[in-house]
Amino acid sequence: MPDQEDQARRGTFNFIRMKGNRPPCERTVTHMNRVYNFSAGPSMLPLSVLEKAQSELVCYGSSGMSVMEMSHRSPDYEEIIKSAEALLRKLMNIPDNYKVLFLQGGASTQFASVPLNLLPVGGKADYIVSGQFSGKAYKEAKKYGDVVVAATSEADTFSHIPSFDKDSFRKDAAYVHVCYNNTIYGTKFASVPDTGDIPLVADMSSCILSEPVDVSKFGVIYAGAQKNMAPAGLTVVIVREDLLGNARPETPSMLDWKLMADNDSMYNTPPCYAIYMAKLVYEWLLDLGGLEVMKKMNEKKAALLYDYLDSQDYYKAPVHKDSRSMMNVTFVTGNADLDKKFASEAGKAGLKNLKGHRSVGGMRASIYNAMPYEGVVALVEFMKKFAEENQK
Repeated sequence: MPDQEDQARRGTFNFIRMKGNRPPCERTVTHMNRVYNFSAGPSMLPLSVLEKAQSELVCYGSSGMSVMEMSHRSPDYEEIIKSAEALLRKLMNIPDNYKVLFLQGGASTQFASVPLNLLPVGGKADYIVSGQFSGKAYKEAKKYGDVVVAATSEADTFSHIPSFDKDSFRKDAAYVHVCYNNTIYGTKFASVPDTGDIPLVADMSSCILSEPVDVSKFGVIYAGAQKNMAPAGLTVVIVREDLLGNARPETPSMLDWKLMADNDSMYNTPPCYAIYMAKLVYEWLLDLGGLEVMKKMNEKKAALLYDYLDSQDYYKAPVHKDSRSMMNVTFVTGNADLDKKFASEAGKAGLKNLKGHRSVGGMRASIYNAMPYEGVVALVEFMKKFAEENQK
């Protein structure tokens, strides 16, 4: 029997089939040769998940229709969304006193949803600004109250997670907000910030499901799904129940977490197909052995790339070692023209989307859960070859 890593690499996930006979419209799955896609998002998905979705694209089970055509009020779809929630709860060991919401609008919509649901009129909120998206979240929240930056590493070009402690936060703050993994700069919090009794809100868009987290240490976790969970269009919010029901009067209905929770994420038509795809990813992760196994696989991939970066001097890794992300590895040659050449030639070699974010340049390898170890091996080999051929 193949081990978990072999399953992840070869896409041999044995999906749970519906009860009864083989669905009448299931077809044999084929696929073209695929590149190694290092995109920061939308990112690559597990091959076996794509194959499963392909086999059910035209006809889901015995329903006679695609999930994309299915009424979100139908029994077939009700089973999908309920199963997705149950699987995510199992994966993340989400306590019973937390609601799981499947929403739209991307994580960026939550930049406004967070203060609208948690920040009372005249209230205070503290933000740790460790990159572009936490900065955007801070600017959005400032529209609604007394919101301050409790810590930031902006002066150091966000090359590390800023220093702070419990005393960095105002004792009467309604919440503290962090972006747990910074996609653009390649940094990550090494541990859960201690905010005492103040609810901690975390944007986990680019690291959710990459390793276990203690959900009980957070008041709210939210994440856009397009990096590690599903196609773009779905946003997951995990919120402690005692934080519901405090939305400001001006909160739009679509941003009111309690309203969404009371309607089981179906106040309106949800992102049905993205939720279905997330369900398949949750099944894939559980079949591998869960998030402890996934963490070990991610650590192995990241170590291979960081060990190479630390062993040579052609490429520079700008992130401080104690702040390095497992998911997004940034590096530069120090020459903008060479960086551009690197990304171009890597693409021709089947290593796609390695160009760094437009705001910082350089290169960025996003090695999310679905990136196989072989993809990182291929990247390191290409880096060695490029360095040999382009020595200054």
